[in-house]
Amino acid sequence: MMNYRTVIGCCEGDSVPQIFIPRLVQLYKEGKFPVNKIIKTYPFSELNQAKADSNSGKVIKAVVTM
Repeated sequence: MMNYRTVIGCCEGDSVPQIFIPRLVQLYKEGKFPVNKIIKTYPFSELNQAKADSNSGKVIKAVVTM
């Protein structure tokens, strides 16, 4: 038996995307959501560095570009 365990996943903090995403866009337009400060882009050749920076907390969101 599995000891009555339950596994639950969530997406976007378990929010409603139809409400959450327009709200984020609104906050960005108002200058209240600093996307530029939380995203750092890396070329594909620096994939390992992007992973390391993400794991260490150096960056909040690493984005790898092709």
